[in-house]
Amino acid sequence: MVEKKKTRTQGERSAETLARIRKATIDVMYEKGLSRTSTVEIAAVAGLSRGAMTHHFSSKEEILTDAIASMLEEVNQKLFAFAEDYAERGGTTDEIVDYIWQFMSDRLFYVTMEYLPETRHNADFKDRLIPVVRRFHAGLDAIWSALARKRGVPEDHARIVMNATMCIVRGMIAQTILRDDQEYYAQMLAFWKDEVRRLFPAAEKASLNPPDSEA
Repeated sequence: MVEKKKTRTQGERSAETLARIRKATIDVMYEKGLSRTSTVEIAAVAGLSRGAMTHHFSSKEEILTDAIASMLEEVNQKLFAFAEDYAERGGTTDEIVDYIWQFMSDRLFYVTMEYLPETRHNADFKDRLIPVVRRFHAGLDAIWSALARKRGVPEDHARIVMNATMCIVRGMIAQTILRDDQEYYAQMLAFWKDEVRRLFPAAEKASLNPPDSEA
């Protein structure tokens, strides 16, 4: 007996369409830049008609905001999962620096560089993105708060180190656009890892002198 194919609900079809629009928007922004990201191009990449898009969004700005929010929410889910795992098993500060470098390098920074300048001149766009970005930073806070609790240091101290790390990583990734030199970046990452270990001395003591090995 042939099993009848399940018919998708309207909600499932709508969710699939939204996912295609979001992915296409980020893909086009990454490949062509914000100034060349048009609703026509997004629709073509998503394999949809413009009419199908206008059923969900009334403007290009709405599409961009929704896609960026979706991208950052996906990153946030991974950030919170990493923080939870780190809190449970512990880990090294090197691991955190490597993780931030990895997820920022994976298109996130380059897409951010496309839409960020627009927020300087477009107040409505800026207002839409502020709560989205706050949620993203809450995910970063979760990682550093987990480290602070594990190592018995003030969370404010951890957040300062987090912000410094993000600024350093952003600056390094910005250079990759014109400077392809892996050794150069590896040396700077190694330097910053040393600094973070120094800023969290309890982490190093815990690693070098496990409680059950002490005399």
